[in-house]
Amino acid sequence: MNYLDNIFFAILLIAGFGYFYNNIKKLIRNINLGIDIDRKDNPSARWKNMAMIALGQSKMVKRPIAGILHIIVYVGFIIINIELLEIIIDGLVGTHRVFSSLGAVYGFLIGSFEILAILVLVAVIVFWIRRNIVKLQRFINPDLKGFPKNDANYILYFEMVLMTLFLVMNATDNFFQMNNSGNLISQHIAPLFSGFSESSLHIVERTTWWLHITGILIFLNYLYFSKHLHILLAFPNTFFADLNPLGKFNNLEAVTNEVKLMMDPNADPFAAPAPTEGEVPAKFGANDVQDLNWVQLLNAYTCTECGRCTSACPANLTGKKLSPRKIMMDTRDRLEEVGKNIDANKGIFIPDNKTLLNDYITPEELWACTSCNACVEECPVNISPLSIIMDMRRYLVMEQSAAPMPINAMMTNVENNGAPWPYSQQDRLNWKDE
Repeated sequence: MNYLDNIFFAILLIAGFGYFYNNIKKLIRNINLGIDIDRKDNPSARWKNMAMIALGQSKMVKRPIAGILHIIVYVGFIIINIELLEIIIDGLVGTHRVFSSLGAVYGFLIGSFEILAILVLVAVIVFWIRRNIVKLQRFINPDLKGFPKNDANYILYFEMVLMTLFLVMNATDNFFQMNNSGNLISQHIAPLFSGFSESSLHIVERTTWWLHITGILIFLNYLYFSKHLHILLAFPNTFFADLNPLGKFNNLEAVTNEVKLMMDPNADPFAAPAPTEGEVPAKFGANDVQDLNWVQLLNAYTCTECGRCTSACPANLTGKKLSPRKIMMDTRDRLEEVGKNIDANKGIFIPDNKTLLNDYITPEELWACTSCNACVEECPVNISPLSIIMDMRRYLVMEQSAAPMPINAMMTNVENNGAPWPYSQQDRLNWKDE
């Protein structure tokens, strides 16, 4: 490889990683649009969560077939790309297989990589069949159409091509290596190129080498626009996940203070401090992405769109409009829209007469939720669609007084009768005389 190749390779790396860095900055900026929340408690439990769920894939294997195949793709793809380090050194310095001096160790590594490459190919083909031929219900739901559906296939094709390029690169390079004992798979592909001249073999090997590294950089930058961003975000998402028991909801500080004041017999309700001039009144719940906390926005970007949440949702299973997967996808889409608005207006958000509530998510979807936490339990990366649903319900009830009639009736009964039923306290035990 001459100096021109080295320079071109360096430019390719700088462009690829530079664009990736800009996308990561935009991602962090968008997530930080959310309300601040403290998730630094109990670090040991958080590290354990990340190790078991993000790294160990413990929740994936609850569905064994998909779980095992996913682990193969995940482990295979990560480990195989350890080879990326060798490619970068070779490309910048002009060496060829710089780590081959490791001898038997290098042969073992290459052999392991090739076995994993074949396993990844098999797993990806099975995934493609499940999505496009078998058509599992959670992959053909109405909320997964258009780009989200195509995106899943694009990633599968990417992985097929990258693994094939890796094996063909090794197979053609077999003819130039003194010791290729580690090429367990590619040595069986090499006979396909036995009729090629040395110059043709070199062209094929170099072409696949360049396509392989270019494909990896393209894949890396495509992640920002894809559901496969969870490859990176699953780790912080599981680390910052809510450690409280499922079903425990946070209390609003403003409401808590008011209730304490009401229950204190010695308190003078008229002595409550008046808001200072210019102070913005507390907003109850959320009607747009800026009203959600940053962990909820991180959840939205981490969503794998696997549909496990929706397939376990009792509301969805009984024909209701609610899909927890759609809640997360809509949140991410609205957040992206807000981010583009900020980019277009030099760092300032200009109101666009749109909100997450109504323009993306309807009250019908929100009120269909039973708050059973099935979606939270099923998510393989600890996402909580329920937290977003509950915050938006709070906005409907406390800011717009827009609860459904049965709920309004129940709250009226609690206020008047001290119970959700339409009977006065004096009549509450009349049933015993019947």
